[in-house]
Amino acid sequence: PARYFDTETTEPISFFLSGLEELLAWQPSSSDEFNVSAVPLAQRQPPLRSRRPRTLVCHDMRGGYLEDRFIQGSATRSPYVFYHWRYIDIFVYFSHHTVTIPPVVWTNAAHRNSVPVLGTFITEGTDGGKLCEAFLAAGEEAYGAVAEQLARIAQHYRFDGWLMNIENPLSAAAVRNLPLFLRDLTARVHSAVPGGLVIWYDSVLKNGVLAWQNELNDENRVFFDACDGLFTNYNWKEEQLQRTQRLAGPRLNDVYVGVDVFARGDVVGGGFDTDKSLRLIRQYGLSAAIFAPGWVYEHLGKENFLHNENRFWGLLAEYLPTHSICTLPLTTSFSLGMGTSTFLDGKDEETGPWYDLSAQDIQPLYPEQQGLLSTSCSLQDAWCGGSSLKLQGTIPPGEEFVAVRLFSLQMPAPPKLFLTLLYKLEGPQPDDFTVALEVTTWDSATCFEGNPTSLPEPNGRYHPRFLPAPPPGLAKLLAACHRGSQGWTSRCYELELQDCSLRDLSVIVSRQQPSPQATSFTCLLGEVRVLDTASVAASPPQVHGVTASQLWWR
Repeated sequence: PARYFDTETTEPISFFLSGLEELLAWQPSSSDEFNVSAVPLAQRQPPLRSRRPRTLVCHDMRGGYLEDRFIQGSATRSPYVFYHWRYIDIFVYFSHHTVTIPPVVWTNAAHRNSVPVLGTFITEGTDGGKLCEAFLAAGEEAYGAVAEQLARIAQHYRFDGWLMNIENPLSAAAVRNLPLFLRDLTARVHSAVPGGLVIWYDSVLKNGVLAWQNELNDENRVFFDACDGLFTNYNWKEEQLQRTQRLAGPRLNDVYVGVDVFARGDVVGGGFDTDKSLRLIRQYGLSAAIFAPGWVYEHLGKENFLHNENRFWGLLAEYLPTHSICTLPLTTSFSLGMGTSTFLDGKDEETGPWYDLSAQDIQPLYPEQQGLLSTSCSLQDAWCGGSSLKLQGTIPPGEEFVAVRLFSLQMPAPPKLFLTLLYKLEGPQPDDFTVALEVTTWDSATCFEGNPTSLPEPNGRYHPRFLPAPPPGLAKLLAACHRGSQGWTSRCYELELQDCSLRDLSVIVSRQQPSPQATSFTCLLGEVRVLDTASVAASPPQVHGVTASQLWWR
């Protein structure tokens, strides 16, 4: 069927639903199994519902369902990718179709990085008014059927909820039922999808008039009270943030103040001045909804996209609380889910552009220190996938090393950790530097390395013991210890900890000789793994009952 498969290539594609009839007629079908997310939402710390300001990203690009609709990837040159997942809390896929089901490649990439994904339900204009009349004014049975279908769709495709956007005036009967519909939908989504969310967009008012408020007030509060959050319109002023803060009370983190990166209308700041908007929003403890950050790609062009993207998010980083990884194993090759070549074990296996967000790896923090350190993605060389992580920096005069924080962690340390690192030093004198991993732990009087007779490390900083070869039980899995090739260096480490809690994983770049001069370095990271030795040594579960379907031979 054309909805599920591209008519030209027969490849499976992601799709949307148009109108009420298509929504009510939707049933799971064997044709759409490709659209079911294969990656469960990874746990994170602190949990999404913690009391702190959140960051929502609303992705709206040229109508949606572009190259990202190809579930098995495409040969797209210079595609749009998003990879600053550590800095955001919720991802919304937006389009102007009635029911926007997020393309599964986005759900897979976001879930791997602990970020829930919402689809969009939107009604607009005269047709939107008729659609709302048909299901809202008609009463409980009619709006209950819509709520049930939306909850079933999120559950079936394994994404995490809905942004609700009614952009048309409503009759008295329809608007009377709207809060009841929102409550019903929210309850059904919560019960069908663990951690599910329903967020209301600031549009129509309690009297049915369409008038964007740019704040939470008595005109739209009834909808906020009926669901998990409010996403405000973009043309707010500081006094509206003050009023919103007062009215939201204990739920102030559930108000996502809209920031249009394209800076349309009268806004505080968009583009590379988006930080001005965020600074004000955070002063009032409110959450932020960053709309259309694809501005970087659409407005500034594809040429320097990765550089501009890092600049854009780097300017916002101080206003974006990050979330930590809280489960092992942690393993990543830093691939963005795109490339100009496909690398395996450091070799360029296939030259040519590719794009598949499902193949995006767990993404690190992207730390920047003006003049001292920049972190970016290199498509020119990689260990596995399409890209590596490029660290460029300077060791200041008199200092011995630079520490680059890759991941924040928050979990109890297993008794024994196994770590692997693949890196490549570039530049005129790579032998002047050494590269190693550092693990830090949260302060605790009971935390020791190895055995209780050793002293606690100052500041909880541990340098795992270098292993020339893997322990016998892990030799097969960790052939990595001697597999450096193509100029890549491979290192394996072991760390034994007692009663500790993991905090950060960093890479340390040190000079071999002390120097009164500043020394510049460039280091590519190809792969990092942190493994709980006990669970790695256990045999993996057996796979049973494999079936193959939907085969198409060409």
